[in-house]
Amino acid sequence: MTGWVAIAGLGPGNDALVTPEVTNAVAQATDIIGYIPYVARIAPREGLTLHATDNRVELDRALHALELASQGARVVVVSSGDPGVFAMASAVFEAVEAHPEHTDCDIRVLPGITAMLAAAAAAGAPLGHDFCAINLSDNLKPWDVIEHRLRMAARGDFAMAFYNPRSKSRPHGFEKTLDVLREECEPERLITFARAVSKADQTLNTVTLAEATPEMADMQTVVILGNSATKRIGRYVYTPRSAS
Repeated sequence: MTGWVAIAGLGPGNDALVTPEVTNAVAQATDIIGYIPYVARIAPREGLTLHATDNRVELDRALHALELASQGARVVVVSSGDPGVFAMASAVFEAVEAHPEHTDCDIRVLPGITAMLAAAAAAGAPLGHDFCAINLSDNLKPWDVIEHRLRMAARGDFAMAFYNPRSKSRPHGFEKTLDVLREECEPERLITFARAVSKADQTLNTVTLAEATPEMADMQTVVILGNSATKRIGRYVYTPRSAS
């Protein structure tokens, strides 16, 4: 039996946003590997083994998937959102680079709907023109790199989507992010806080940059900062497609 690894995005949380391609891969799988809450979204069935692990062992998780596939298993590595956006696809290829005996493994990356895109859709169209995504966690990169990217994106007048804005272990990072943005952007710039996007308890809160506070964000929140042309139309926020 020839094994394979599929790296799948489960979307932002609502099962209706899981793609048919991902659903089909899960149905064929012999093994599911992933972070505990993501694996919990997969229904147990006969012939399927669930491997749930902590969030800080991505490379171990990726190597486990490759080793199982080399033994003939059909492995789905699950991520939330899209697996190529701050998620497991990069980790799997990093494991392949470190263990070249797995270079010929059949690896398939199955796209999903990111929290950033789900949040933008819920708000209206704040990413309607050029934008960038920045992970505010400093676990894998130093703060000075984050600050540099924030300043360059602001000076380029990009709309920005922020992942992992504020955690219990990093309560001050988002405060520093807001300070940087206020130095680079006008105070009336619109910023949207989308929490638990696509889930039953979803909340959206759009304020000006001057009104934003660190407590408006947590690890379940995607934050979207508009560009200088982003507007509020009733309860919707959108960025015109023409250059500002």
